[in-house]
Amino acid sequence: MTTTKINRRKWRRFLCPFLPFAFLPFAFNVMSQTTSQPSRPRARDLGVIVGILPPGKNNAITDVTGVRVGHATLIKGDNVRTGVTAILPHDGNLFREKVPAAIFVGNGFGKLMGSTQVNELGEIETPVLLTNTLNVPKVADALIEWMLALPGNQEVRSINPIVAETNDGYLNDIRGRHVGRDEVFAAIKSAKDGVVEEGSVGAGTGTVAFGWKGGIGTSSRVVPQSLGGYTVGVLVQSNYGGVLTINGAPVGRELGRYYLKDQISTASGNERGPINRPAQEATLATARGADLASDRADGSIIMVVATDAPMDARNLKRLAARAMLGLARTGSPSTNGSGDYVIAFSVANRIRASEPLRTAQTVGNDMMSPLFEAVVEATEEAIYNSMFKATTVTGRDGHRVEALPIEKTVEILKKYGAVK
Repeated sequence: MTTTKINRRKWRRFLCPFLPFAFLPFAFNVMSQTTSQPSRPRARDLGVIVGILPPGKNNAITDVTGVRVGHATLIKGDNVRTGVTAILPHDGNLFREKVPAAIFVGNGFGKLMGSTQVNELGEIETPVLLTNTLNVPKVADALIEWMLALPGNQEVRSINPIVAETNDGYLNDIRGRHVGRDEVFAAIKSAKDGVVEEGSVGAGTGTVAFGWKGGIGTSSRVVPQSLGGYTVGVLVQSNYGGVLTINGAPVGRELGRYYLKDQISTASGNERGPINRPAQEATLATARGADLASDRADGSIIMVVATDAPMDARNLKRLAARAMLGLARTGSPSTNGSGDYVIAFSVANRIRASEPLRTAQTVGNDMMSPLFEAVVEATEEAIYNSMFKATTVTGRDGHRVEALPIEKTVEILKKYGAVK
């Protein structure tokens, strides 16, 4: 055996224990594409003041007393960019102390597990979990396991899990169905009040909005004391499109990225004539197969509304419906392929199964209008926060979705007088 071969073997024995660490820089590079980026501002930090009502302390859904939010962000290798976001109305056993709730469907192209029972009974009995489309059953299964294991639920024979989704398949290996029990339990366990993490986190890790990076966003509003002093908080999972409008400014149009841009550009200057059906069908086929990042406007958005105003399910559904107006202000046409859902609940009147008769106060119909204004404003700002806070993400098959460019966006907002 030659000296060279002996030396090589010695070096192999020496290096083997350290080889796993040689790949750490690669692993950290993958993570840095989504997590190691400078912190980005919220809309209000940039002078984007939406509406007339003041926000709560943290300008978040957690400004509603008792509400907590937790995330589990799943980033693995090159192709997994997804997660779970949990919204808890209170820190008790939700099955034993349910809360009044309602669900409003703006456009039903989506999968919202548990919605029929909520609208039938007017209450929710589990945390609200957000995830991606193909993981809804797995997340629901884990949520059921979590609920059944809670003290006091030993004899429970039925659980109605509330799980909503948007499709993150452009950036994430959605067919892998990577979200499971560990992520669900982590999201629920980490739920807390106070400041809510936003952007490319939890269920917003792999989402896309208006061709830019979408994600989780939140905001709140407080109505005047003379009108009850109630708080309305909203959290969104943005993954939809249209013609991005921020505080009335045509940001998407100015940035040159908006729904139907290519079709309008192709048609401009052409004289009207008979419809060319084959060409029309080819255009539609191309649009359906286009990258999500080019903004087809399809996708979905989940809007979760919480309030401390005492409400029954009927008025909660009315409140939920107004969140759609906040969505519209951002430039969404609520397209055929967009699942637009609102889940609304009140923390004011807990519903205990042991009470055969209930006496609960609710706000009158005439007191709803200020709360309608609050939910419209909070929804609009929550969506902006989901985009301003989101960071650039590279994921499945090398797909890359850039974060909304802050400097260019601010220039546009100043041009149109949309910042203060």
